[in-house]
Amino acid sequence: MSKTCLAATLVILGMQAAAADEKADLIRSAETAAPAAVSSEATIYGMGPDGKMQTLREGTNGYWCMPDDATTPSSDPMCGDANAMEWAMAWINRTEPPADKVGLIFMLAGGSDASNTDPYATAATNDNHWVTTGPHLMIMNATHLMQGYPSGPDPDTKMPFVMWADTPYAHLMVPVE
Repeated sequence: MSKTCLAATLVILGMQAAAADEKADLIRSAETAAPAAVSSEATIYGMGPDGKMQTLREGTNGYWCMPDDATTPSSDPMCGDANAMEWAMAWINRTEPPADKVGLIFMLAGGSDASNTDPYATAATNDNHWVTTGPHLMIMNATHLMQGYPSGPDPDTKMPFVMWADTPYAHLMVPVE
């Protein structure tokens, strides 16, 4: 083997090792979102270089997890069940969430700050009621079960509250600290 071929092979092997390390880091990040009994056997999704969702690890327990999004202000890995994924896809695609399918999302590492009133806000403004949340669970698509929980624009985030009230994407935020 020539020195040039050897050097090229070493560069390729180094790039493959770096990619494997990055993938392992993303999987570890995703697994911090939920109890090990959920996250250790969950399917792990991440964003590919093309901005599309890719599977980093196939799971076996019906749950999914995603690593921290490095573009957001704080750590925000999450894990959820299949119903929560359907709800999330409806939110992303701006369609109605599936009827009668309550979902659960774990965010035990906390969550990035977000608007409590606008499901599509990307930055804090004077009127979109940005909130800071610590470790929490989210109960999705159970609007008819959330009566009695605070749903105002500026909640005490140390207590359960309804986020995105009066939208199809209203969900219960349950702190777990």
